[in-house]
Amino acid sequence: MIKKKIRAFFRNFFFCLLALSIPGLLVLNGIQSSKYRTLKKEVEDLERKQETLIEENKKLITDISLLSSSDRIEKIAEEDLGMRQAESEEIVRVGVPGAKENKK
Repeated sequence: MIKKKIRAFFRNFFFCLLALSIPGLLVLNGIQSSKYRTLKKEVEDLERKQETLIEENKKLITDISLLSSSDRIEKIAEEDLGMRQAESEEIVRVGVPGAKENKK
C-alpha cells in the first residue's frame, strides 16, 4: 500500500512538473522570438547602411576618376596656372651615382 502511494505521488509529481514546464517553455519561446526580431531588425538596418555606403563609394570613385583625368589636369595647368608642356631640349636628366638606372 505504501508503494502504491509512493508510485501515485511520483506519477502526480511528474504530471504536475510536465504541466508546469509547458508554460515555462512558452515563455522561453517568447523571449527567444523577441531576441530574434531585435537581431533581424539590426541586420536589416546594417544592410540598408551598407547599400548606402556602397552607393556613396561608387559616387566618390566616379568623382576621383573625373578629377584625376589627365585632360582636366592639363587644362588647369595651362589655363589657371599658366604652365605649358616642356620641349624636349628643356628636359634635363640628373643622374645619381650608385643608383640603379631604369632601363626601358
